[in-house]
Amino acid sequence: MSAPTDHGHGHHDDHGHHDEGAHGSRKEYWIGFLLSVVMTAIPFWLVMTQPIGKQAIAMTIMLFAAAQMIVHMIFFLHMNRKAEGGWSIMALIFTVVIVVIALSGSLWVMYHMNENMMPTMDMSQMG
Repeated sequence: MSAPTDHGHGHHDDHGHHDEGAHGSRKEYWIGFLLSVVMTAIPFWLVMTQPIGKQAIAMTIMLFAAAQMIVHMIFFLHMNRKAEGGWSIMALIFTVVIVVIALSGSLWVMYHMNENMMPTMDMSQMG
């Protein structure tokens, strides 16, 4: 005895292929792409022209890098409160925490390396 099968007519597919909320539109991809290009071009311009101080440029680059990660997660990875029952928002929060730790740790290490470097030696006085 075989189980009755319904091959189609009016049967909804349970594979999630018709879930339009999980996929981005062409417009969303273009917005994400344009934001990414702008967030790359501005720090590049700052480094090439140096209109502000080096520390301000470094902080600006870090801010743009963090913002670009968030843009990528929203526009390309489609992380929001609705996707996957809210778990993607937890991944977003986790990612933001890791980025903050990495950026602040990098700044702390670079600052202390610069402060604790040995003074330059005058090679002409070495015997």
